[in-house]
Amino acid sequence: MDSVFANARTHCNLSVTPESAVLVLPWSFTSVCTAVTNLSCLVCVFPAEGQQGFRGLIYDNKTESMRTINLLQRMNIYQEVFLSILYRVLPIQKYIEPVYFYIYTLFGLQAIYVTALYVTSWLLSGTWLSGLLAAFWYVTNRIDTTRVEFTIPLRENWALPFFAIQIAAITYFLRPNLQPLSQRLTLLAIFISTFLFSLTWQFNQFMMLMQALVLFILDSLDMLPAMKVTWLYGIQLTGLLLVCMLQFFNSMILGSLLISFNLSVLIARKLQKNLKTGNFLNRLGKLLLHLFVVLCLTLFLNNIIKKILNLKSDEHIFKFLKAKFGFGATRDFDANLYLCEEAFGLLPFNTFERLSDTLLFYAYIFVLSITVIAALAVAFRNLSDSTNQQSMCEMGKYTIGLKPETAYNLIHTILFGFLALSTMRMKYLWTSHMCVFASFGLCSPEIWELLLKLIHLYNPKRICIMRYSIPILILLYLCYKFWPGMMDELSELREFYDPDTVELMNWINANTPGKAVFAGSMQLLAGVKLCTGRTLTNHPHYEDNSLRERTKAVYQIYAKRAPEEVHALLRSFGTDYVILEDSICYERRHHRGCRLRDLLDVANGHMMDGPGENDPDLKLAGHPRFCEEIKKNLPTYTAYFTRVFQNKTFHVYKLSRNK
Repeated sequence: MDSVFANARTHCNLSVTPESAVLVLPWSFTSVCTAVTNLSCLVCVFPAEGQQGFRGLIYDNKTESMRTINLLQRMNIYQEVFLSILYRVLPIQKYIEPVYFYIYTLFGLQAIYVTALYVTSWLLSGTWLSGLLAAFWYVTNRIDTTRVEFTIPLRENWALPFFAIQIAAITYFLRPNLQPLSQRLTLLAIFISTFLFSLTWQFNQFMMLMQALVLFILDSLDMLPAMKVTWLYGIQLTGLLLVCMLQFFNSMILGSLLISFNLSVLIARKLQKNLKTGNFLNRLGKLLLHLFVVLCLTLFLNNIIKKILNLKSDEHIFKFLKAKFGFGATRDFDANLYLCEEAFGLLPFNTFERLSDTLLFYAYIFVLSITVIAALAVAFRNLSDSTNQQSMCEMGKYTIGLKPETAYNLIHTILFGFLALSTMRMKYLWTSHMCVFASFGLCSPEIWELLLKLIHLYNPKRICIMRYSIPILILLYLCYKFWPGMMDELSELREFYDPDTVELMNWINANTPGKAVFAGSMQLLAGVKLCTGRTLTNHPHYEDNSLRERTKAVYQIYAKRAPEEVHALLRSFGTDYVILEDSICYERRHHRGCRLRDLLDVANGHMMDGPGENDPDLKLAGHPRFCEEIKKNLPTYTAYFTRVFQNKTFHVYKLSRNK
C-alpha cells in the first residue's frame, strides 16, 4: 500500500510547501472515509502497477493497525479509483497535478448538478426560464445548497449530482404517453444515475428509502401509474445489489431498510390485488391494512437479514434516531456523539432568513401551498371514485389536475423537507430541490390557472403575463442584489493555514518510523494518514462496528482512567504514539453534557466535571482525567508515556513497550 499513499505524501510534503499542504486538513468529521483515501487513490491504479495498487486496496494493512481491511468494501472510493485510471489514460500529467485534477473534476460535477436542476425545473414547467431561475437560486443560496466550496471531497459532493440526474430522469419518465424508445432510454438513464449515486455515497440507502416512500405514497393514492412505480422499485433494488457486489457484498447494504421495504411493497401488492377498488371507506381501510402489512413485512425481513448476517454496521444510526426522536434517553457513546454534533441537530431558524433574503423561501411556500391543496383534492377524488384514472378532481365549477411528475416532485420535496428540518446535515437535499420546485411553480401555467380561477381573475393573457413577468423580476432582483457580491468573492484568493498542525505533521515525518502507529482523535488521524502515511488505530469511517469500539477505547485518553489502563488499551491496538489535543481535553465549544469528555464520563458511569447536575447513579471516578494529569510528568505516567513533542495545540507521547 505504500504506492497507494505516495501521492498523498507528495502533496503533503509540509517541509516544502506547508501552506498548500495543509489545505487537506480542515476536512470535517463528516468527510468520513475520504480523508483517509481520497487523494491517495489518484495514482494507485495504472497499467504498470495496476495489479499491485488494486491488491493494495483490497488487502490494506497500512491504514488500521493490526488489521487488514478491504478499502473497496468498507469505503465508497470507486470514484477515486476510476479517476486515477482516467488521469493516467489522458495526456494531462504534464499540465495538471493530481490534486487539481481531482478538485476540477468535483467542481465539474457541480456544474452537472446545476444543469440537472435546470432540466428538472424546465421539464416541470415547460419553459427554460424556470430552469434559469432555479440555477440562479441555487448559486445565490450556495451557503445552504452545497458544501463543495469548503469541503471538496465529501461523498455527497460526488453523489448528489447523480441524484439530481436521477430525479430529472424520473420526472421525464413519469410523463404520460412516452414513446417506447424514449421510455427505455429514460429507464436506462434512471438506472445508471441510481447506480452511480449508490456507488459514491455510503448513506445512499437512506436517501433512496425516502424516495421509495414517495413512490409508495403516490402509488397508494393512485397518483402514479402502477407499472412505472414497479419499474422504479426494481431499479432501486438492482442498482443497490450491484453496488453490493462491487463492494464485495457489503453487509450494510444487504441489511438496509430500503431492500427490505421494496421487497415488502412488492410482496404486499401481490397479496392485496384489489387495493384500488371500492368506495371511499373500503379503499381507506384497504390502504391502512396495506400500510400495516408493508410495515410489518419490512421490519420482519430486516430483522431476519440482520440476524443471518450478524449485522451491526448501522446500529449506531438507529440508536441515534431512537434517542433523537425521544424514545428514551441513552448513555451510548456513539449515539451521543451524533446527538451532540450541530450538523445532526434541528435546522437552525436563520436558514430560513437567508433563504427568504433571496425570495426563495417565500416563492417555495407559495407554490407548495397551492400544489398541496391540489394534491389533497386529487387524492380525495381518487379514493372516492375507483373508476377515475386521470387524477382529476372537480372543485365547484373548476377542474383540478395534478400531473404525475408534479405529484412526485411535490411529495419528494415534502419528505426531504421533514428530513432537513429534523437533521441539519440533510438540508442540502432539500434546499437544492426547493430551488427547482419554487421556480417550477412560478413558471407553471397550471399553478397560475388554478390560483386565478380560485380568485375569479382567470384570463389566458393574465396567466402568460404572471408566469413570465414574476420570474424575470425575481431574476433582476437577484442580479442587482447578489451579483456584485459574488464577483467580489470570486476575485478573492483565500488559503487555510494552521501552523500548529503543520509543525506536528513536519515532526511526524522527520522523527517517527514509517511504520509507526498513531492514536488520537478521528479528525486529526485522518490528516496524519493523508500527510504522513502513518498507520492509525482509528479514523473517521464510522460505519464499522469494530472500528467504533476501537474509537471509544482510544478516546479513553480524554476520560478519567488510570495510566496503566490507558496504556494497556492503546498497546492492544499496537499504538506507538498518542496525540493529545488541548481543544478536546479542555473543550469549550459544546455545552456541558456534550463535550467529548462528558460523553466518555457518562458512558463510563462517572460524574461529569463542572457545575451542574449529574444522574444519581453516576459515581466519582477513581482517577483524574488522563489528558490533564499526564502533562504533570508524574512518575506514574512517565513510566508508561514519554513526551516527545508539544506545541500550543498538540502533545505527542511515545508509549513504552515493556509494560
